[in-house]
Amino acid sequence: MIDTCIAELAAYAVRTGLIEETDRTWAENRLLAALGLTDLKAPEVLPAERPLEEILRDILDWAVAHGRIEDGVASRDLLDTELMGRLTPRPSQVVKGFWERYASSPEAATDWYYQMSQDSDYIRRYRIVKDRKWVTPTPYGDLDITINLSKPEKDPRAIAAARAAVQSGYPKCQLCRENEGYAGRLDHPARQNLRLIPLTLDGEDWSLQYSPYVYYNEHCIVLNGRHTPMKIDRSTFRRQMDFLKLFPHYFVGSNADLPIVGGSILSHDHFQGGRYTFAMEKAPVEQSVSFRGYEDVEAGIVKWPMSVLRLRCADDGRLVDLAERILTAWRSYSDPAADILAQTEGQMHNTITPIARMREGQFELDLVLRNNRTTEEYPLGIFHPHAELHHIKKENIGLIEVMGLAVLPARLKDELAALAKVLMEGGDPREDPALAKHADWAQELQQRHDLTHEDALSVLEQEVGAVFAQVLEHAGVYKRTQAGRQAFLQFVESVG
Repeated sequence: MIDTCIAELAAYAVRTGLIEETDRTWAENRLLAALGLTDLKAPEVLPAERPLEEILRDILDWAVAHGRIEDGVASRDLLDTELMGRLTPRPSQVVKGFWERYASSPEAATDWYYQMSQDSDYIRRYRIVKDRKWVTPTPYGDLDITINLSKPEKDPRAIAAARAAVQSGYPKCQLCRENEGYAGRLDHPARQNLRLIPLTLDGEDWSLQYSPYVYYNEHCIVLNGRHTPMKIDRSTFRRQMDFLKLFPHYFVGSNADLPIVGGSILSHDHFQGGRYTFAMEKAPVEQSVSFRGYEDVEAGIVKWPMSVLRLRCADDGRLVDLAERILTAWRSYSDPAADILAQTEGQMHNTITPIARMREGQFELDLVLRNNRTTEEYPLGIFHPHAELHHIKKENIGLIEVMGLAVLPARLKDELAALAKVLMEGGDPREDPALAKHADWAQELQQRHDLTHEDALSVLEQEVGAVFAQVLEHAGVYKRTQAGRQAFLQFVESVG
């Protein structure tokens, strides 16, 4: 069986263009070596084409049965990534292929690179399809809701083994360029099939890759060539404009550079981008504003639950200048009546989440105002999902959520299904420890829906979307009230 699987995997690589037909024997021998084998008895005629997932699963099952690896997600991922890394073209080949296609069009280059990233199994398509996704209509437009199931759960045995292993500082983090081709460890994912595309942004070395978890179409990551912390400043906006000049069909955004309002990785400067239209991009400007000396830049407040200034101009230099001016003003801005303090006890609280795109031939930049101050009442953040919403979303509201795509924890898949069953049967969620946190929410829903007759799970999913809209409202520094709008305009006036 293992001989057939090796031959099938090499044939898959030929079929998808990872290797040439003349590479087949070489590839089979490399796979043999990875599995500790010395001879191959491949069938003269291969079975009908099978999905990559099935071929790899059979090889991994063989490896477990023959003591090559432990039977755990981490160990299996390390081996199948090594196998695919032996079939993935060298970085120089990928870079050459990318820029050759770029000469035709940026879209041709990214289309090819995205397909290669999937064919090499860097993006595990068979895991991505497991994610639960739906759309919820709200006053702010249709919000995208996802329950992330593609990122594997931590294996307790792998956690224990990693704790006992000698700790390594290489690569420094999962976003460093040193990950390209890295074999991985139980506490660090294998990346033999990762290939980076070098870029120059604002005169510095950066790299392009795709996210292995793909929260939306062509979800890419743009990485600083140096392991340097996240920082929002003038160069952030300049790099975004440079990226759009290279890839005008993509958006590019950055997480904020402070805890609570930032992303999960603040130690390595990076952007996220891709080819997807988020709800925030569709949201209209509900109030135009003007900045003195920048009358040529179209500006306005966006109809969105978070506090967003949208700038648009054909001259990217003017956009960068104005964005820097707004950022500088916001960093030091306080309005105690709106709970906004620029700093307390020497800790800075104000920052911005910037998102850039091309629209109708002009550069467009959304500046989302953020503040990470905490209080005794709100220990996780004043402008953070409050405690009554934590049963759905407790984690940071980063770039992707800011734009209107909820990335919800995997636990919700089983919890929502179990809660729907309990409600349809007329039970009490408080009797189940896993569902008790949803009980108050469920009681409120029962007053608005007949959950014993309706499709309870469908109702719950749509109500989760409504909760996510509330999450974004909590994260907005200026509330969508008359007082909030007036306070927002006071900040705009302070900029000039």
